[in-house]
Amino acid sequence: MRRISYILVLLLSVLSCNTKNPNAFSEAALNDTFTTLDGNQITLKNILEKHKGKTIVIDIWASWCGDCIKGMPKVKALQNQFKDVTFLFFSLDRAEDAWKRGIKKYDVQGEHYFMQNAKKCDFADFVNISWIPRYMVINKAGEIVVFDVIKANDIKLIEALKN
Repeated sequence: MRRISYILVLLLSVLSCNTKNPNAFSEAALNDTFTTLDGNQITLKNILEKHKGKTIVIDIWASWCGDCIKGMPKVKALQNQFKDVTFLFFSLDRAEDAWKRGIKKYDVQGEHYFMQNAKKCDFADFVNISWIPRYMVINKAGEIVVFDVIKANDIKLIEALKN
């Protein structure tokens, strides 16, 4: 019985150590590159520096993702409600042409970046993408305040945008 109790305590302590979400991007994630709509390469660090001092929503999506498309009206509602927030869309589409068609087809408004290596890159490793859509919020101080939300109307996301 003692052995089972010891194992349970050990297991719970290991699991509890992994529940804290990061409040800053790793250097590897910051140095990862994305493709812009005009075909240029840009690092995450440079993307974030363009919007320093602003609240940022990162929406990780793909045009083939049904849940992403269903969530777009909620994202548009957030954009209408929080006009001073910057919305960045990071695409996991399989090809750039599909990504660009998806932006046009679903009238996705904001800044767009293509993750050319999809889930096999430093940014994806840092974020640990298990489901899309995936939303993150970066506050005006540059801190990640929402790390892992899969619905655009999640109360954590909305509360972070109000602050």
